[in-house]
Amino acid sequence: MAGSGKQLRKSRARLFRPVLAFACLCSLAPSRAETPAPPPSGPKAADLEAKRHDFQGVQDILARSEEQKKRIETEIASYRDDRARLVSALIDARNKIDEAEARIAETQSRLDTLTGSEAAIRRSLESRRGVLIEVLAALQRMGRKPPPALLAEPEDVLRAIRASMLLGAVLPELRSETEALAGDLQDLVSLRESIAGEKADLAGGLQARRDERARLEALIAARQKSIGAAGEALAAEQAKERALASRAANLKDLIARMETELDSARKAAEAARKADEERAKLSQEQIDEAKKRFAEAPRRDPARLAPAIAFADAKGMLSLPAQGTVIKYYGAPSDFGGVEKGLSLATRANAIVSAPSDGYIAFSGPWRSFGQLLIINAGGGYYVVLAGMARVDVAVGQFVLAGEPVGNMGDGATKTAAAVAIGATQAVLYVEFRKDGAAIDPGPWWSKPEMQRVRG
Repeated sequence: MAGSGKQLRKSRARLFRPVLAFACLCSLAPSRAETPAPPPSGPKAADLEAKRHDFQGVQDILARSEEQKKRIETEIASYRDDRARLVSALIDARNKIDEAEARIAETQSRLDTLTGSEAAIRRSLESRRGVLIEVLAALQRMGRKPPPALLAEPEDVLRAIRASMLLGAVLPELRSETEALAGDLQDLVSLRESIAGEKADLAGGLQARRDERARLEALIAARQKSIGAAGEALAAEQAKERALASRAANLKDLIARMETELDSARKAAEAARKADEERAKLSQEQIDEAKKRFAEAPRRDPARLAPAIAFADAKGMLSLPAQGTVIKYYGAPSDFGGVEKGLSLATRANAIVSAPSDGYIAFSGPWRSFGQLLIINAGGGYYVVLAGMARVDVAVGQFVLAGEPVGNMGDGATKTAAAVAIGATQAVLYVEFRKDGAAIDPGPWWSKPEMQRVRG
C-alpha cells in the first residue's frame, strides 16, 4: 500500500516536470512588476572599466576617421588634373551609397518584422500570465498537501478519487499549455538573437554609407575646385545669376534670361548647339554604336565633355535622379485644378541627387519656392529641371554626365512648393522634362526598372 502511494507521487512528479521547467524559464523573463535594482552608490571597478572601454571606443573612431581622411586625400591627389578619373570616382561613390542605402532599407524592413514578431510573442505570454500563475499556485498547494495513498487510510478514498479526477482533468490541458509556452519562449530567444544580428548588419551598413559619403563630399569639393573660376569672378557671376532669377516670371523666362544675359550659361548653350551640330555629321552606324555604349553604363566615357548621344535617342535609358518613391506622376490631377507637369519623388533624408542625363548646367541656385533649382540643358531644345534640393554642387556652365552627383536633398524640414502641394513630411524632389519651353512626359525616357518604380 505504501508502495502504491510512492508510485503515485513519482508519476505525478514526472507529469509536472515540464511545468516546473517552464516555471524556471519564466522566472528569467522580465515582468511588468519588476523594478530595476538601484544603481551602486559609489564608484565601482565595473563602472571604471565601462568608462575606459567607452573612451577606447571614441579613440578608435577618431583614429579610423583620421585614417579614412588620409586615404581620401591620397586618392584625390592621384586624380589631380585627371577629370575623367575624378568623375568616374564620383559616380562610383554615388553607386556605392545607393547600394548601401538599399541594403539598409532591406535590413530595416527585416528588423521591423522581427521586432513585430517579438512584440506579438511577448503579448501572447503576457495574456497567459494569469493562467501560469494559477497553474503554479495549484502545483504549490498540491506539493504542500499531496493527495493520500489510495489504500493507506480507507476513510480517505473519497479524497483520493477527487484528487485523481482533478489531475485527470487538468494535466492534459496543463501539459499542452506548458509546451506552447515553452515553444514561445524558445522562439523569443531565437528572435532576439536574429534581431541582434540584424542590428549589427544595420550598424555596418550605416557606417559604410557614412564612409562613402565622406569620400563623396571630398570628391565633389575636388571636382569643383578643379573647374571653378577665381573667387571674385565666381561671386560676381552668382550675384548676376540671382538678379536674373528674381526677374524671371516662369521657368521658360528663367532659361531664356540665363542663356542670353549670363556669360557662363550662354557659353553652355553654345556648347550644346555645337554638340548637336557635330552629332548631325555622324553616320547612322556611329550613332547606333554611341547609343549602345550609352546603354551600358560601364562603357560610357567619363572623359567626354559633350553629350554622348542626342537626348531624344536616350529614351528608355535614363535612371531616376535619386533613390525614393514616386508620389506624383506626370499628367496626374494636381491640387490646383490642373495636371502635374512633372513627377514628384519622395526621398530619404539627405539623399544624393544625380544628373539623369548628360548636359550643361543652365541654372543652379535658389528660385522662388522651388528650393534649390537645377536646370540642365540636354541639347536639342530639351531641358531637365530638378527642384527641391537643399544644396546644389555644380555651377552654371558646367558639363555633367548622366549619373554624376549634382546635389543633395535636405531632411524635409524646409518645405518646397512640391512638398507643400502634396502635404509630404519628407524631402521631395520635383523632376520635369521640357522641350522648346513646354513640359513633356518624362515616362518614355526612364529605363524599364525605373518605369516600374514610376508606375508603382
